[in-house]
Amino acid sequence: MGSLEYIINGFVRAIELLLAQDPETYSAIGATLWVSTLSMALSLLIGIPLGFLLGHFDFPGKRPLRTTVDTLLAFPTVVIGLLVYAFISRRGPLGDLGLLFTLPGMALGQTILALPIVIALTATAVESLDQRLSATLRSLGASRRQAALTTLWEARYAVMAAAVTAYGRVVSEVGISMMVGGNIKWHTRTITTAIALETGKGEFSLGIALGLVLMILAFLVNLGLGRLKRRLN
Repeated sequence: MGSLEYIINGFVRAIELLLAQDPETYSAIGATLWVSTLSMALSLLIGIPLGFLLGHFDFPGKRPLRTTVDTLLAFPTVVIGLLVYAFISRRGPLGDLGLLFTLPGMALGQTILALPIVIALTATAVESLDQRLSATLRSLGASRRQAALTTLWEARYAVMAAAVTAYGRVVSEVGISMMVGGNIKWHTRTITTAIALETGKGEFSLGIALGLVLMILAFLVNLGLGRLKRRLN
């Protein structure tokens, strides 16, 4: 019973922290939203066009390129964090940009994490469409641009699912945020790094509070996707 009370008390304290707008808790929430929003905007802006090109067109080297993208889906986050750290550290080629231990630097790493997901799933979505669609559109007089946009529109639900999948990977990762951001309090500490740190320190209630926020964010993203699907029907 003692163990159960410990968990219940942790949830009660977590609710109190959220309702009281605890500055430390909301600082981690704000950093997470900032980094994840920027990284997702960049990965979608770059990844959707590249995924469409990879799935829609045939070109020399497509198969090995597709294999490479699929392999990157399982790329460990700590390895990405290590590579980004090496590039943006003082001795790295991008060291003069001052991105190490900053939110933009973390967003860069998370963009690299999300990009293969967006590209691979968008390519799969386009490849899954009826192969006669493009020929039919061209026979009806559609230009290449119109045919491409219509094809992408037909794959819109799968592309949105790709975006949600990428967001789930980005918002829940720890390795990149810890290595590139440094987990600096009030500055680069995100929800996931704060959970790892505070739970290790015995601050179970703060960890639960941040975990609840993480679940709420995931719920809101899926709720927004559902509403967007209904509007697009």
